[in-house]
Amino acid sequence: MCARSLLVCGLVFLLSNCSYSQTMEPAKKNEVYSRTDSSKVTISNEEWKKMLPADVYNIAREKGTEWAFTGKYWNSKEKGTYYCAACGNPLFVSDAKFESSCGWPSFFEPLTKTSVIYAPDNTHGMQRTEVMCGRCKAHLGHVFDDGPPPTGLRYCINSVILDFDKAQVAEKHFKGKKE
Repeated sequence: MCARSLLVCGLVFLLSNCSYSQTMEPAKKNEVYSRTDSSKVTISNEEWKKMLPADVYNIAREKGTEWAFTGKYWNSKEKGTYYCAACGNPLFVSDAKFESSCGWPSFFEPLTKTSVIYAPDNTHGMQRTEVMCGRCKAHLGHVFDDGPPPTGLRYCINSVILDFDKAQVAEKHFKGKKE
């Protein structure tokens, strides 16, 4: 009976720690990754290449694009907050996400005015507006003016460059933004 009680107590401890850790800052992915530090990150692409997984590096630093309808968040309906996978900067909340049928996660507004920055993108014979992380300047995707109200914008973002955390964090950030 004593061994069984120890096993049950051990499982309860592990499970309680697992559910608690979902609302805490995740383990560092690299030396600049933080969901709370808002200081600008300016490091070379050589340094980024050492820190980031190849798929994240391709999107973030080489301005790559994942195939449509293949990313892990394009059709996700979970409530929460989306962060930059390179540096941890909070970018979007699920309350601003909508189904655009374009094959990538789409949002009608960023979390804050400083969450993202913009640059003209005239590559591939098109005139578009590139969206980058406001903290580390990682390429995220593009913004178009064919989105829903209230903004009329569609932030078309690659799933690879996004990290996601469930509702507890999203509600806190979203409420703080709107108040």
